[in-house]
Amino acid sequence: MKNKIVEKKRSFSIELNSRINLRNVTLSNNTHENVLIEGTIGKLVHARFVESEILEIIGDGGILRIDIVENEFEKPSAKEVN
Repeated sequence: MKNKIVEKKRSFSIELNSRINLRNVTLSNNTHENVLIEGTIGKLVHARFVESEILEIIGDGGILRIDIVENEFEKPSAKEVN
């Protein structure tokens, strides 16, 4: 039996303390149905993994949470580091 790679759908949430921190929300009318959300969570306060699969980035203006685990990050190549 061949190994099947199952791709887990990833989720995210953005929690802003104020509408002032929201710069742009765009819902496209074209067939690609693009969505763009831009804003700021302010100065970095803390970044950590919670519940082992949630990267939580806390700023003084809001919180960004992404469903991902640390070993899924790409390591920079030696060329990129230098």
